[in-house]
Amino acid sequence: MTNNSAKEQYQILLQEYIETKDEKYLYRAEKLSKSLLRDHTLPEEIVHLHNEALAKIDPTLSQEVKDSMAFLLETMISYGLAHQEFQTLRDEQIMLKSEISVAASMQETLLATEKPEIEGLDIGVISVPAHQMNGDYHHFIKANDGSLGVGIADVVGKGVPAALCMSMIKYSIDSLPELSMSPKAILSNLNRVVERNVDASMFITMFYAQYMPKDCTLQFASAGHEPGLHYHHDGDYFTEITTKGMVLGVLPEGKYEEDQVVIESGDMVVFLTDGVTECRKDGRFLEMNEVLDVIKMFKHLPAQEQVNEVFKYFERLQGFQLRDDFTLIILKKDV
Repeated sequence: MTNNSAKEQYQILLQEYIETKDEKYLYRAEKLSKSLLRDHTLPEEIVHLHNEALAKIDPTLSQEVKDSMAFLLETMISYGLAHQEFQTLRDEQIMLKSEISVAASMQETLLATEKPEIEGLDIGVISVPAHQMNGDYHHFIKANDGSLGVGIADVVGKGVPAALCMSMIKYSIDSLPELSMSPKAILSNLNRVVERNVDASMFITMFYAQYMPKDCTLQFASAGHEPGLHYHHDGDYFTEITTKGMVLGVLPEGKYEEDQVVIESGDMVVFLTDGVTECRKDGRFLEMNEVLDVIKMFKHLPAQEQVNEVFKYFERLQGFQLRDDFTLIILKKDV
């Protein structure tokens, strides 16, 4: 409820304004309204305050004015209840946003993976969430034999549940013994983890590859993920690299095929999520050859600069409003 001090101030300001029409009293009234707001004064209380002040300033008010003010007061009671509900919802939304912000920060820390140094290989990676929580995941594992494991995944589903799934994938990979580093073995193990622990309405696509620097081969397997892309420096063209394999979490015993390609000097390998391939231009999805043209546009740059420039290009193309999480990894074999 409003206190006597506020009542007195309101009456003085109202009387001075009526007599002088000086706008400085409007400014002071605005400051008073902020004070009333901080005290959680309801709209009907302010109307009641106005009625009392008006009655003291002019006791000869007509009955019509009194009736109109009584009408306004009753109207404000319903408005005040709705206003209180709105305030409660807004406070809850602010609290939820704060909690999601903390969760997003924790996710970024939990899913952090260092970009390793591999002799003869230049690595670039960028992963940008469309919203606060990232439904994409990427991971690098450098084995004792010098080989490099690269995983990229996308949860079918967004928000906090997707973020929790990605945390589970990360720590499942970390817990696997190095003897199981082959791509199809990785996916088979992860499939059992996802099938047992993730709700049936959610599943995960993933591409896993292992680069062997000694013979410059890339072994790979896919769980329903976007194909990898192999750029052939000698010929200036791309080919898809993929294998058959069901998305993670659908069946307890998923089967995954494995294949390999040789990476020649000047070649590059591209891994991405559908946030890259489903970028839009003029209301339509880009064709794959258009995506590849953009990647080739920046092929002269070091790998990290290349992925950064590709992202900036697609970000501008979509008016700086990502519709999906965007993850892009490029491995470039030194010439």
